Amino acid sequence: MTQETWHQLKQSAKLGFDRAYAPYSNFQVGAAATDDHGNVFFGCNVENASYGLTVCAERNCIAQAVINGSQTLTQIVVYTEQEKLTPPCGACRQVIAEFMAPESEVKAMNHLGNEKTWTVAQLLPDAFTPKDLL
Repeated sequence: MTQETWHQLKQSAKLGFDRAYAPYSNFQVGAAATDDHGNVFFGCNVENASYGLTVCAERNCIAQAVINGSQTLTQIVVYTEQEKLTPPCGACRQVIAEFMAPESEVKAMNHLGNEKTWTVAQLLPDAFTPKDLL
């Protein structure tokens, strides 16, 4: 992954962050991912007054990829404006593992320029994936 691609993903994730609907927590999150053809998809968290119906930015981002015909994602960036970097939640980790290879990179970034990178396997070791259904 080139620095240019990571920069493009960060900019797309920041756009998602700017569009987040988070009136209850005020915890905006944006995410952006690339597929195996270099296409970029982004999403934001969308909260709901019935809190359990809130959808995270990562899952909305992946849904956008699927809606647009992509099912093999290669990288994903999660962007917040928190001092502490924010990794994906457990539900998002499971969805990420569905569409990304174990060695694919997941990166958290913030407005301060801090970043941390994990592989999918590091975030969700021994993930339950479509391979387990065979």
